[in-house]
Amino acid sequence: MGWLNPSSVVGAVVLGVLAFALSFIVALAIRRGTRRIRQHLTDVTALGFVSAFAQLLTYLFGFVLYAHLIPELRAFGTALLTGVSVISVVIGVAAQNTLGNLVAGFWLVLSGTIRVGDAIHLASSVGAFDATVRLISLGNTVLVDQQGHEVIMPNSVIMGSAITRIAPAQTRVDPHIRS
Repeated sequence: MGWLNPSSVVGAVVLGVLAFALSFIVALAIRRGTRRIRQHLTDVTALGFVSAFAQLLTYLFGFVLYAHLIPELRAFGTALLTGVSVISVVIGVAAQNTLGNLVAGFWLVLSGTIRVGDAIHLASSVGAFDATVRLISLGNTVLVDQQGHEVIMPNSVIMGSAITRIAPAQTRVDPHIRS
């Protein structure tokens, strides 16, 4: 089994392909499972976040597993980890707004403060207006105002605003449930 020897170039490439293929199959299963679950939920906003995050973790786990199997990458990984810790502090300081929007996006979804389809009155630092929530993503929220214009606001601004829910999102009716 020389072609699976992690010390050889061929073995490292084969193990890399296997790690990527395994990660791809697991991510594909997550996407398919998400589609099946989506049909039974009334609010799918959190499901999209969880699905994307689980897929990212799957590929990250595949890469870490691969790096752990290859002896040359193990030593390199230790040195890289030291450098990455310093770089992460620098990037964290430089990307404070972006990271704040990311955290605010997770909080918006997990807390259920607003949901896709909600009609809201938003009083923020940019003014007050009525709108309908079209999309909540990791970085920003897309609203549609009464004139039909899309208003794209950073999630940190949404979280720092006073929100009045005028009308909750319309719930989908499950065709399998009969009244």
